[in-house]
Amino acid sequence: MKVSELMTQDVRLASPDDTIQRAALVMAQIDTGALPVGENDRLVGMITDRDIAVRCIALGNGPETRVREAMSTDVESCFEDNEVAEVMLRMADKQIRRLPVLSRQKRLVGIISLGDLAMEANPEPTGKALGAISQPGGPHSQATH
Repeated sequence: MKVSELMTQDVRLASPDDTIQRAALVMAQIDTGALPVGENDRLVGMITDRDIAVRCIALGNGPETRVREAMSTDVESCFEDNEVAEVMLRMADKQIRRLPVLSRQKRLVGIISLGDLAMEANPEPTGKALGAISQPGGPHSQATH
């Protein structure tokens, strides 16, 4: 099965120059915890509700903080023609719950989440992926040291 068969195609973007308040409002409106960040027709980052809480609010930064100050720039992505099983393993390995989906021309065409996989894919590998993603730490941990 290809990623394009399971991904969410209707994806909203944030701009690096948006405020975190605007990003949070969009997340609330579309009921998501993450937004891809685009600039000049390219994916340049991801902003999550957790980024806003940990990288902004916890540090005393207010709602006018720019998305670029809180977003992750080391963004993992996949292609729409990748196999779901391959992407699931990568999500587990990198401990990532959502991946932006790109066309081979590197244009954002969707997003795939662990929830998308859980709804449609084989439950056993999805459960293993969730277990790996849920382990403490990892490359995207925001724990303060």
